[in-house]
Amino acid sequence: MAEYKLVLPAMGEGIMEATVTGWVKNEGDSINEDEIVIEIATDKVDSEIPSPVSGRLIRKLKNTNDICQIGEVFAILEIEGENTEIDTSNINVEKSENQIIEEEKTEVVSELEKPLEETIQEDVKSEVVSKELFLSPLIKSICREENISHEELVAIQGTGLGGRITKSDLMSYLKNQTESSALSKEKNTPKTVVSASVGDEIIEMDRMRKLIAEHMIASKQTSVHVTSFIEADVTNIVLWRNKNKDIFLKKEGEKLTFMPVFVQAVVKAIKEFPMVNISVDGDKIIKKKNINIGMAAALPNGNLIVPVIKNADQLSLSGLAKVINDLAARARNNRLKPDEIKGGTYTITNLGSFGNLMGTPIINQPEAAILAVGAIVKKPAVIETPQGDLIGIRHKMYLSHTYDHRVIDGALGGMFVKSVCDELENFDPDTEI
Repeated sequence: MAEYKLVLPAMGEGIMEATVTGWVKNEGDSINEDEIVIEIATDKVDSEIPSPVSGRLIRKLKNTNDICQIGEVFAILEIEGENTEIDTSNINVEKSENQIIEEEKTEVVSELEKPLEETIQEDVKSEVVSKELFLSPLIKSICREENISHEELVAIQGTGLGGRITKSDLMSYLKNQTESSALSKEKNTPKTVVSASVGDEIIEMDRMRKLIAEHMIASKQTSVHVTSFIEADVTNIVLWRNKNKDIFLKKEGEKLTFMPVFVQAVVKAIKEFPMVNISVDGDKIIKKKNINIGMAAALPNGNLIVPVIKNADQLSLSGLAKVINDLAARARNNRLKPDEIKGGTYTITNLGSFGNLMGTPIINQPEAAILAVGAIVKKPAVIETPQGDLIGIRHKMYLSHTYDHRVIDGALGGMFVKSVCDELENFDPDTEI
């Protein structure tokens, strides 16, 4: 028999570690190839890690809630084979710690060789700040977002290999700073006391709900939210879908929803008004080249996730329908990959799926705008004809466009949502799918 080391595989660009949230298998259990062994969570998405080989779990190297680095061994299997040879072929999915350190040393040298003027102009907090202080891309990103200074970093005692600062070290430091700040303000701040009454149920937030809460608070603190509303006549779209949904289901084995049409309308509006497809970095505006549309999806447990349709402008209506259905199905079953919930440039949330007419959505950072689509309802409306105005029954829907007023003014925000409305109202009911 031989031993086989299970390592944490690559989880996507910028993800360097994960938290073990649970074990599906116990020591002594037999495991088939591609069978799930462990459940993990990153700051992007929850996931499950399968075994690439069949064998028996003989040793767990991580406990629940432990941090596991990408490329680190988290379990050992006993497999068929010679006992003198340990199969580690699955470890090459990630670089070793030594490789990472060597590469970051090279990065340090290249940084030190830059001209003085260039070095001064760069944000020191996001780079390697001394010959002894090596920071991973994830740590640099957190430092930049949290405005952590060189002096603060030097004072943090790293627990990683060679004293390197890990994400856990940084999170602990930020937590302590927040608590210290809260204590210092406590004397001068009226305390809001929330107490449970007899019969009340106390429910602990799960990890995902905590992340959502933090993300929403951060968005409100970051962006100046303004919302514009418009009502769209989507009668042509409703008639088109009614005519094509059964045909599409039979032909493609997929349900035909309204979302592909909404996404296509947003994509066309973004091409007309590209300064909505942006992000803000300090006092700089980053105009995005790609159009990656996030779609907010409610999960069965009540939480929220936003899978991203990459390069949505390159997909046909049929292609959009297939991608949307696939992402939505895998979101509900916790099967999304980390890369599939990152990189969005504009988000759509469908309030109408819950019967809501309209709402004021919160911007999905670091994006600058978000569109909420409400329920489609029948209403009496004025219909203009060559013979004069008539009253008829039309299918109407409210669009709510929330945007960051720091960089998107009312004129641009209003023209954008009007463009989306026009695209929807002028939809050709004879469009082929």
